[in-house]
This record gives sequence, C-alpha cells and structure tokens, in this order.
Amino acid sequence: MLLLGCACAVIAGFFTAACPRLPAFGTDLHRYGDRAVAAALAHQTANVVSSVNFDLRALDTLGEETILFVTVLASTLLLRLARDERKAPPRSERALPTTRLFGAVLLPVALVVGVYVVAHGQLTPGGGFQGGVVLATALHLAYLAADYRVLERVRPLEALDVTDALAAVSFTALGLAGLAAGGAFLENVLPFGTFNQITSGGLVPLLNVAVGVEVGSGLIVLLAHFLDQAVEITEPDGHPHPGGRPHRRPATAPQEDEN
Repeated sequence: MLLLGCACAVIAGFFTAACPRLPAFGTDLHRYGDRAVAAALAHQTANVVSSVNFDLRALDTLGEETILFVTVLASTLLLRLARDERKAPPRSERALPTTRLFGAVLLPVALVVGVYVVAHGQLTPGGGFQGGVVLATALHLAYLAADYRVLERVRPLEALDVTDALAAVSFTALGLAGLAAGGAFLENVLPFGTFNQITSGGLVPLLNVAVGVEVGSGLIVLLAHFLDQAVEITEPDGHPHPGGRPHRRPATAPQEDEN
C-alpha cells in the first residue's frame, strides 16, 4: 500500500504540473494537434486518427491489442469444459421469416462494410478496431437469423484461434521491421506512397489490417465460448444451467460428532 500511495502521489504531481500548461478550453490552438496533423501529412496518411494510433503512438496500440489477446486467452482457459460438464447438441430454434430475410441480406453487407472499414482505415474514419468489431458482429447475424448450428458451420474456431495469434504476432513483427531497417521499434520505415491512395501511409495500413484481423478473430472466439456456455454446456443431469456455468459451493470438512 505504501508503494501504491507513493506511485499515486508521483502521478498526481505530474498531472498537477501539467494542467496549467494545457491550452485554454475551447481554443483553436493546440500544439499536439498541430504536430499530429503535420506528421500525418508528412507520412501521406489522410486519416490523422489512424496516423496517431498506428504511427505516432503505435506502441500504445500494441499494448491495447495485447490486452484483447490476453483477454481472449484467459476467457478460453476459464470457460473450458469442467469435469462434470458435457456438451449437448443445441436445440433448433426457428426464427421469424422476416428475421431470416433481414439476416440473410445484412450478413454479406455487414461483412463487406467491415472489410472496407479495415482496408480504408488510413484514408477514412474507422480502422482495425472498428472494422474488426463489425466483422465479428456480421458473422453472428447467422445466429440471429437461423440458429446456433448454422453459426457453428460458418465459424471455424480452430482457424480463428490461429488467425488471432498470428495477427497479434504480426503486429510485433512489423514493429521489428523498423529495427531491421536501422530505425526504432514500430518506426514507419516503408515508402509512404501517394496521398489519399489505399497504399499510402507506409506501415499504417499493414498495422491497421493486423489489428482488424486480431480484433475480429478474437471477438468471434470470445463470443463462441460464452455462447457455448449458454447454449451447449449441460449439467451432469443433462439439463442446461441457466446463465452459463453453475456456481460451485466450496467443499466443507465434515463436522465431528460431539457425542
């Protein structure tokens, strides 16, 4: 607690010293904003936000991506089958005709939108995080429009597990390219291309795609484990436990007979 208190005091001191130096509220002048825009234009990146995420502060983005990867990994370990649990085939539920129609129409449209958002993250608002969420959501329209069996057929979990890990590793590998070129880790060392073209931005579009694949694959795997708990996992008596994994009471030692 003493160490935590000292750390909080140091952070509070830095914030107190920095706040008076902040620009006035509502002003048009902001040093960081001006420098971020100038850096984005210098690296031929039309979307300044993506330039900040994948160029100026790519190391922070690597940390955020790692948090999601570790979350998926931890959920996979925690939600694995227990010794007293079994997987049963999910019951087939027929959706309304209108729901099936809208799902069949929106699923491919949502997939295309997700791919577009990821691929054009360096040009237009969006990027890997937003596009990955759209891709994961689009796939689960199969569950809403049909049933869980259809979702299982279009959801290759084993391949997505590998894709999730490869995308997370590829972000770090692209960062090492900067070191190999004689620069810094995650330094934008690739040719910047032509402004407002899909190949512009140097390293930004590649990091953007890596994040989009990792977020999309990770969310699909994460939701798969939660849906399995709600739909397929059963108790020893064969009945599905509502709300997922049942609460287990800790074992207590037998009481001795006072007599």
